[in-house]
Amino acid sequence: MSTFPLAVTRPRRRSMRHTLDTRVSPYAYVAPFFLLFGAFGLFPLFYTAWVSLHEWTLLDEEQTFIGLKNYETLLADGYFWNATFNTLSIGVLSTVPQLVLSIWLAHLLNRRLRFQTLFRISLLLPNVTSVVAVVVIFSQLFGRDFGLINWMLSLVGVGQIDWAAGTATSHIALSVMIMWRWTGYNALIFLAAMQAVPRELYEAATLDGASGATQLRRITIPMIRPTIIFVVIVSTIGAMQVIAEPMLFGTSSGGGGGLVSGGPDRQFQTLALYVYEQAFTVFDFGYASAASWVMFLIVVLVAGVNFLLSRRVKGGLL
Repeated sequence: MSTFPLAVTRPRRRSMRHTLDTRVSPYAYVAPFFLLFGAFGLFPLFYTAWVSLHEWTLLDEEQTFIGLKNYETLLADGYFWNATFNTLSIGVLSTVPQLVLSIWLAHLLNRRLRFQTLFRISLLLPNVTSVVAVVVIFSQLFGRDFGLINWMLSLVGVGQIDWAAGTATSHIALSVMIMWRWTGYNALIFLAAMQAVPRELYEAATLDGASGATQLRRITIPMIRPTIIFVVIVSTIGAMQVIAEPMLFGTSSGGGGGLVSGGPDRQFQTLALYVYEQAFTVFDFGYASAASWVMFLIVVLVAGVNFLLSRRVKGGLL
């Protein structure tokens, strides 16, 4: 009996298994992520859109379909636009200086220094610190009566500032907290990108007499431009969703106004706080869902504008 057909079948089976392995296995590897993303990302997103079209409260068992009425009411709500302004203001004040400091710190740590590992690890300490501890400590630093910041300002003739009471001052205080937490984290991302820049470029620039600042502007920033765009977009999204710092700042600093109102005059209530207030204080989930979707669209719009601006920035400019 001939074994030739069997010998031909085995390589063919191996070829089919190899084809299935190379074509199907990548999808099998990434499938768990997309399943989880669909369950905890896409489904809540679309379900929130459905809820936003209803009068949906915990005080009523019936959910009445009202179409776009929640959106109409929201766009005419002064508190919503106040929260939008506060979010954009805090985002700009915290993100722009944060990115500049992150690149500068990464540039310094990219040089040959003693105890490099210690310095790099220390950059992560603010990020791993509890946000509650950060807000409590900085609220005391920005305290009106016994705060260290006001004491230092009094040395140069500046009077006491009630940081939590004013719009501009509260935004500055919150921006400092956010910068302190995330500057080191972003610096490590930039540092990782700088490590991939060929050292020959710096050596040639040094021989040509270029200073460290010139090398940063002419070599480093153009070479890590994709990383800068990534960090700008991620930082923008994070700044648009800030909630813990303003939620705790009012009570920790004695500014009053409760946890979710952002001060007595809502001077530092962000969009995330506004959504939280409507959902878990007023219990109007339909209105809160509409606010969430508008917030989502604003985040996408701001992130898209940042992406386009970052793409247009010349390599030698930040």
